[in-house]
Amino acid sequence: MKKHIPLFVCALILLFSCSEKKTKDNMVPKPTNGPVVNGVSLVVLGTIQDAGFPQIGCTKSCCAKAFEEPDHAKKVVSLGLIDPENDKTYLFDATPDMVTQMKMLTQLETKSDKELADGIFLTHAHIGHYTGLMFLGKEAIDAKGVPLYIMPKMKDFLVNNGPWSQLVTRQNVILNELEQEKSVQLSKDIEVIPFKVPHRDEFSETVGYKIKGPTKSALFIPDIDKWEKWEKQVIDEIKQVDYAFIDATFFNGKEINNRDMAEIPHPFVIESMEKFKGLSKKEKGKIVFIHFNHTNPLIDPKSEETQYVLEQGFNIARMNTTYEL
Repeated sequence: MKKHIPLFVCALILLFSCSEKKTKDNMVPKPTNGPVVNGVSLVVLGTIQDAGFPQIGCTKSCCAKAFEEPDHAKKVVSLGLIDPENDKTYLFDATPDMVTQMKMLTQLETKSDKELADGIFLTHAHIGHYTGLMFLGKEAIDAKGVPLYIMPKMKDFLVNNGPWSQLVTRQNVILNELEQEKSVQLSKDIEVIPFKVPHRDEFSETVGYKIKGPTKSALFIPDIDKWEKWEKQVIDEIKQVDYAFIDATFFNGKEINNRDMAEIPHPFVIESMEKFKGLSKKEKGKIVFIHFNHTNPLIDPKSEETQYVLEQGFNIARMNTTYEL
């Protein structure tokens, strides 16, 4: 004869199984696994193009195994900035994977029990770069005043369109309007500078960021149409920094055979390598390819294309890799 557990007992079990185990000072202990951060650093929190991996409706061989055996490490492109001295973290882009990315980031700042970053910088209004903001709203954490750093058109888009406008009216986020090439000082040693880049700006402008730390600096340009369309010379910009995380959406034009590539322009990896082939070994080593479409063979660390890129002296972004600033 089966024995039935009373409903109220089940409820108690569920309650305590989901409760937080806290220390005597009321802090939830943070895990110590993952990359070790000793100073101001950037961490790669995602490397994949907006639509994720695998992509919805994908029937290509690159997606088949991913549907059967999901790889939860393949997240949409994002960087985290850790400031250990001031117990702060900052997120670059709010992706559909922001829930786990935010956890990954805040766990790297071990001195506080904060579960949300101290600020979020957005690049533009394409789905992979801002829709994670939904998790700050009433239906989720109902955050209180998370600083959001955005350009003017991005601000207008959020203020005037639901459901994002509700985040503003409920003060889940506090909007900080950025200006072209104007520095945001996050601490005495850390500053962030936005700069516009050409991209498909249906709803907002698109920016990249220069992130300066105490001793080093980085570029973050996850999306751009083509290098030739930018008023700046990308090679000159690379020479001014220590790391350059740049758009590598497609390895070449052959991997997408069902779309008009003119509608989704990006610098192909092979085009970028050709453009940068004259750089010194040191300058090439600064370049970190990121923002991979699900068809891009650079996603696979064992692919021939991956080996070729590395042999040419360039780098490929991988999850949880840290870069000291």
